Amino acid sequence: MKILVLVKHVPDTETKVRLAGGGQALDESEFKYMVNPYDEFAIEEAVRTQEKNGGESVVVSMGPARVQEAMRKAMAMGIDRGVWINTEGHTQELDSFCVATALAKVIGEEKPDVVFLGQKAIDDDAAHIGPMVAELCSLPHVQVVIKAEWQNGGQSARVEREVEGGMVEVYDVTTPVILGAHKSLNEPRFPPLPGIMKAKKKPLAEKKITEVLTDSALVTTRSYSLPAEKSAGKVFKGEPLPDMVKKVVGLLRSEAKVI
Repeated sequence: MKILVLVKHVPDTETKVRLAGGGQALDESEFKYMVNPYDEFAIEEAVRTQEKNGGESVVVSMGPARVQEAMRKAMAMGIDRGVWINTEGHTQELDSFCVATALAKVIGEEKPDVVFLGQKAIDDDAAHIGPMVAELCSLPHVQVVIKAEWQNGGQSARVEREVEGGMVEVYDVTTPVILGAHKSLNEPRFPPLPGIMKAKKKPLAEKKITEVLTDSALVTTRSYSLPAEKSAGKVFKGEPLPDMVKKVVGLLRSEAKVI
């Protein structure tokens, strides 16, 4: 069984976002990066699937040199090798369509039985890539997967998908298929020290972005703006409690307009 997992390197959740160029770009000088949390569930499921069904696992990521850090972590968790789509020096904007097109090219070359990825990335929160890649590759796709039980030696699976209202949809799928991991799917393992050491020597192939992408972005970003700052809160103290309660209720009614 051949298993492929797509991984994105995203700004750390505690990163403070600043604008540059008068709102035309983001100031990334102080950004710290991490593996997209949803992709960690995808990596773990890829490793578990390989442990159960055998075969080979491959991690694919797209971006500048820093994304190799995320790929090495995936290898430390148990992935066999990597394919890096190098965007260093690429000046044109890469929207979801460009990313999906480049990833679909690699998927077409690798011909995996299953592709895992996170249901979305926490930086843009778009959830575009899974469905777009599935469409470009003409493959079935199940998003927000909370359970996958493999059958017939990895040729098919019963997949559970979370939907609104706490309901669960159940799908029977055959390979090849693309599955978008939800955080309920598993508990990602910590890379063991031997795994970290082995990951440094695992093969990591490089593809230039120009090798896998000839299309231009369909969407361009015109500018960025930060949310409006919240007004300072009001503190009441030093008065009888009933009087302070009346003031709070009055403000909730007249200013906040929530009652």
